[in-house]
Amino acid sequence: QVQLVESGGGSVQSGGSLRLSCAASAYKYTSYCMAWFRQAPGKEREMVAGIVSDGDTSYADSVKGRFSISHDNTKNTLYLQMNSLLPEDTAMYYCAADVVGRGTCSRLVWGQGTQVTVSS
Repeated sequence: QVQLVESGGGSVQSGGSLRLSCAASAYKYTSYCMAWFRQAPGKEREMVAGIVSDGDTSYADSVKGRFSISHDNTKNTLYLQMNSLLPEDTAMYYCAADVVGRGTCSRLVWGQGTQVTVSS
């Protein structure tokens, strides 16, 4: 059973940086799709960044140029490097991984989330 465990959240001031990690256990898909989502209080969950096995990445417009998603195949770990953080980036961040194995995010399993708080 795939399990995702996020870490790296915390509190930072505006302009600061954080690096989120998501360790994926029992995740053995060579054609994979993984992503970071976030949900702020009172708002819907939104995709922040995604990556597929051929290396293609995608980002929400609000984070382009500030966030970078990557995946270490040897460690089976997903990362989200967040720079130039803004108060509006404050949210619970979730790691998600597709479990169909065709290289698209069609059926996701979720981690428990890690809180990111950015103060002005």
